[in-house]
Amino acid sequence: MTNSPHEPDDEEPERAIPWGEDELRARILHLEVQIEGFAESIERCRKFILAAKVAIGIGGILILAMAGGAIKLDALALLGAIAALAGGIVVFGSTRSTSEQQKAALRAAEAERADRIGQIDLTVVENRDAASLPHPG
Repeated sequence: MTNSPHEPDDEEPERAIPWGEDELRARILHLEVQIEGFAESIERCRKFILAAKVAIGIGGILILAMAGGAIKLDALALLGAIAALAGGIVVFGSTRSTSEQQKAALRAAEAERADRIGQIDLTVVENRDAASLPHPG
């Protein structure tokens, strides 16, 4: 089974032996690609949630307007208003659930990335001004 870059890699076993620096860097890169994918997915969900809220609002307003007599009661218009209201509710619910799952996966990937970065033996560079740095060429 192949996971998309937007899904956590559930089949990858936790390693009992320490990671090599090259493996850590590769895993961090993989996590950064996943994080970017999660962020894009969450943004798409946000747009669908907004569209669903608009559909719910329009459907609700049309139903209320027909019930109040502001708009002539028409079977086709009523059916369209009910469809917009019901469809908006369904899209809102499922997209919100997907968004929450993606946010949880994003947080997990960010936490793992931070952990992996913490495992790399980083070299501390002293604070130097630009004049003291070697110039290429």
